[in-house]
Amino acid sequence: MTTGDVNTEGVRLQKVLAAAGLGSRRHSEELIAAGRVRVDGRVVEAQGLRVDPQTAVIEVDGARVVTKAGLVHLALNKPVGVLSAMSDDRGRPTVADLLTDHASGLFHVGRLDADSEGLLLVTNDGELAHRLAHPSFGVAKTYLVEVSGPVGRDVPRRLRAGVTLTDGMVTVDAVRIVSSAGSRVMLEITLHEGRKHVVRRLMDAVGHPVRRLVRTRIGPVYLGSLRAGRTRRLSQAEIGALYHEVAL
Repeated sequence: MTTGDVNTEGVRLQKVLAAAGLGSRRHSEELIAAGRVRVDGRVVEAQGLRVDPQTAVIEVDGARVVTKAGLVHLALNKPVGVLSAMSDDRGRPTVADLLTDHASGLFHVGRLDADSEGLLLVTNDGELAHRLAHPSFGVAKTYLVEVSGPVGRDVPRRLRAGVTLTDGMVTVDAVRIVSSAGSRVMLEITLHEGRKHVVRRLMDAVGHPVRRLVRTRIGPVYLGSLRAGRTRRLSQAEIGALYHEVAL
């Protein structure tokens, strides 16, 4: 792609990249000059290209850069007692109550039951949300799970081998005992399943009901040090990785 492809419509690519958080326009020009930027699958070979930020598929180092105006992508640390819903006819606290500082039209991706806490994604990016929630894409989720101990060595083995629940077999991708202190045992469990209450049901089935459950990761996005009830905007790297995860 050369400047011969350029017309007078659209926005200069370096300006679009800078607006998307890739650094200054000068840095964006350096990325272009180094051949690290693709637009609609083609390497950009010269400065001055104009693009439509609403429709162009822009990649830097192979990672998608989301430039469509108006899209919001948030990580939220949902506290215990808050419903994964945008409203409740019984007046109980909901995710919407934690989003009053943000624009309307947002919705949460997936669910955590009221007794669980941790990472939820909140967005107005309908296509991304649809794919993240669809079981065919199998986006991995990681949970920190507190149970009563002791937990025998056979429990992680049983979870990895697969446990039959009322709606079919469930296997975990990874499980490890994080800590064990008396009757308090913490496990980290990663799985692709999205069935309702699946982690709680799994642990019930192996004889260790959940005392506390925190979701710490969805695909490439980690909860990290985000405080309960707070939100943060996802980075371009995280958004691009989510797009890659669901083949957008």
